[in-house]
Amino acid sequence: MERKHKRLATPRAAGVAGVAFAILTAVAIVLVRIALPGGVDDVTVDAGQRSAVRTALELIPFAGIAFLWFMGALREQAGEREDKFVSTVFQGSGLIFVAMLFAAAATAWTVLDDGRQGSSFGSDLAYALLTTYAMRMAAVFVITTSTIGRRLGVLPRPLAVLGWLAGLALLVVGADVPWSELVFPAWVLVLSLNILWGGRSVASPPAAPT
Repeated sequence: MERKHKRLATPRAAGVAGVAFAILTAVAIVLVRIALPGGVDDVTVDAGQRSAVRTALELIPFAGIAFLWFMGALREQAGEREDKFVSTVFQGSGLIFVAMLFAAAATAWTVLDDGRQGSSFGSDLAYALLTTYAMRMAAVFVITTSTIGRRLGVLPRPLAVLGWLAGLALLVVGADVPWSELVFPAWVLVLSLNILWGGRSVASPPAAPT
């Protein structure tokens, strides 16, 4: 019975962690975009803008932790039915995404602490890590998660199609369209709410007939 309760609690854990990640990441992106609407091309940054960016960077570690919890809870639900190839890509893209997210935040911290403004290698690197590399890994994660959900027959087709379209958008658009980074937390939020409302994760096996 104890084992059963642990299994049943996993979808809720995935949903809650996903909602936390989506909110924290979206807030961080919005703060940075409002403070630096021109991205790395902004040459003047006042104290208020620096404070907003600093707040956004402080949220990133918590967002990363929530995402790891979200990813782990999803993978645990797949159990023995998981496709080894797709699951490897799923896990790898998720871990690399978090690594890129943390690397971008750490690089941005050094730019803030340096006190110099204008174009710099550090700001360019942080921007590229977040909008190009991290978002490409997010795209792969979205596509593989949607694929796993459909193969197991537990992800509604409209949500799977939405995931494939979101993943394609993140993969192709990248940094060319401002605010496109919000596509990923928005998709995670929709998926997490579906998990919470449906009482099961995208990777949980359907109940055996009695």
